[in-house]
Amino acid sequence: MSPGAYAFPGGRVEAADSEAGAGRSCRGLDESAAAATLGAVTPPRAAVAFWIAALREAFEETGLLLAYRADGTPFAPEPAEGPRFTAYRARCRADAAAFLVMLRAEGLTLATDRMAYWARWITPEERPLRYDARFFVAASVAAAPLDPDGRETVACRWLSPAAALEQHRAGAITLPVPTREILRSIAGAPDVTTLLETARRREIRSVRPRIVREGGAERILLPGDPGYF
Repeated sequence: MSPGAYAFPGGRVEAADSEAGAGRSCRGLDESAAAATLGAVTPPRAAVAFWIAALREAFEETGLLLAYRADGTPFAPEPAEGPRFTAYRARCRADAAAFLVMLRAEGLTLATDRMAYWARWITPEERPLRYDARFFVAASVAAAPLDPDGRETVACRWLSPAAALEQHRAGAITLPVPTREILRSIAGAPDVTTLLETARRREIRSVRPRIVREGGAERILLPGDPGYF
């Protein structure tokens, strides 16, 4: 990824994300449903870990925690809670297991009922270091404050898909190819409720770009592009 590029928060699934009982920290998601949605992930407990990891990474990198309080209201940190949750973020970065510990200590349940699996991208075979990345869409609390961690994320912005794509076309921001294409795929949704409904119905097919070199320059081909095979 190019320095300064805008991308979605994310990272790898850690063993702690699928520890015994982890699914109890998720609302509206059980192990069998998660496994059926992702496919080819076993045991089912390991499938739930993808949802947990996505929300954990978002919390670590941006401070955004999509969760419910014990009374069922969406979580939004009160000013007095700020230092405590800042300390939690530091612990989570050092040890992924601290995320579920935090949820239990604070009586929080992850808002996995407001999430849906959207895409899967696999790094081109031409790259020596490869990833198999799964992307999710989620409904957040409107205009929730963001706080970049200063390590993996140095700036955060709320942008609509259309606005992000327009700024990319104008050269104001840089978007990696997967980020750009996922934004294109969701830009037509009229609202987040419709987007989530669409996500839960759609078939997910993995996308593996190809890299071709012409005249010393690289060109990325996507499935359906001329020359892709």
